[in-house]
Parts: sequence; C-alpha cells; structure tokens
Amino acid sequence: MITLNMPMVESLNKFMREPIVITSDDPVIESLNFKPFRSKVERRVIPFFPEPDEPQSMDVKTPWGAVLTARKGDFLVSEIDKPNDFWPIDPVIFEDSYILTRPGYCAKNAITLLVPLTDVTKGDQDQLVTVYSLEGPATVRAGDFFLAKGIKGEVWPYPKDKVDDVMTPAE
Repeated sequence: MITLNMPMVESLNKFMREPIVITSDDPVIESLNFKPFRSKVERRVIPFFPEPDEPQSMDVKTPWGAVLTARKGDFLVSEIDKPNDFWPIDPVIFEDSYILTRPGYCAKNAITLLVPLTDVTKGDQDQLVTVYSLEGPATVRAGDFFLAKGIKGEVWPYPKDKVDDVMTPAE
C-alpha cells in the first residue's frame, strides 16, 4: 500500500490537470498585455513541395517538442546552425511575415506580439497549455513559453529561452 503525503497529492493533482486550450479566437487573448518584438536573426528556409506520388503532408517534430503538420506549399524554417530542427509555416503567413535574404535564407520582418504564457495560467508555471496554431496543436508547459500572436491574429507557443537570443523589443 502506498501512502501519499500532501506534497505528493499536490504534485499528482498538477500532473493530472487537463491543459488549458488557447485558439486564435479565444476571448482571453483580448485581455492579455502583448508586447511587440522583432526578430534579429536570419534563418534557413525550404519550401515543402512533395512530388505528386509522395504524401502531400508530413508530421514535423519541432525543436520544442510539438508535432505539427506541414502541408504542400508550407515553408520549413530552421535556425542556421540546426537545419534539421525545423518547423512549418503556412505559405500566406510566410509571404506576409518574412523576406528572403538570399537563396535558402530568410528573416522575419513582421512584428511578433509576445506575452508570457503564465499570464494565461495566472502565474502557474507548471500548467500545461495547448495552443492551436495554423499547423496544429502544441501542448507546452506555461513557464517555458510565451504566447505569440502574428500579423493575421494567428497564435503559437514561443520558447521562452529563445526570446533574448532571437528577439528584440520593437519601438
């Protein structure tokens, strides 16, 4: 027989909670205090255009652990030093948000709005949050991510540890 003490029960309760779900049309988004940021890095990019006899979509495990779906016409973007750790971007969003800097490379020129995901969880860093991006759902730990909002109102989780390396506050 296992006896659970109070800290063990609290840990178990945190683990067993359902994730909070966020979509681009979620009313909570309007109440968040997003701050504007600009990307300060160049990235690699390749278009996803499979042959007609190949599958027209593929699941992509992102560097932050989510599995998103790349569809024909999407762009696969990665950091320059990690070309095999890529994520898909919808072609309309890519065209409106990025510029090609040279063949096979791009930079994001659109403003990205960021807010700590803990603002959604009322400070609970361990709460899981499922964010529905255009490429599919990603479930993340609130304390490790920001909520990002793009130019068309699309949302996605943004790794907290990358903000200082990749972003700069926009004036």
